[in-house]
Amino acid sequence: MSPYFPDPSHALGIRGERVAREYLRRHDFRIVEQGYRFGRGEIDIIAYERDVLVFVEVKTGDSFACSLPEESVTPEKQRQIRRIAEAYLFQRRLEDIKCRFDVLAIRFERESRGYRIRHYRDAFD
Repeated sequence: MSPYFPDPSHALGIRGERVAREYLRRHDFRIVEQGYRFGRGEIDIIAYERDVLVFVEVKTGDSFACSLPEESVTPEKQRQIRRIAEAYLFQRRLEDIKCRFDVLAIRFERESRGYRIRHYRDAFD
């Protein structure tokens, strides 16, 4: 991608992650990490909801897309997120802690300039 023509999907993703963080804070999540990278992968947001550590995958799309954003969290993507989460837990020496994986699907509506959020709690094992 040329530096003169930024990738519109990247900009949409950044906007979606900002909306996701605001949503989580409004719902009493305490964000502890953003963009945690391990190897070639990344977990978008790591947060606590009370005593549960939540690994959040944020998927963003717009009203012109043919599919829903959450449909891109394939079994392979789930395996990658699990591996990264295991590395996070090991590096932070977090043992015997309750964890779960959530997916936040954000779909921006071009006509109304609004958005819709679907929060899938405990989206996969």
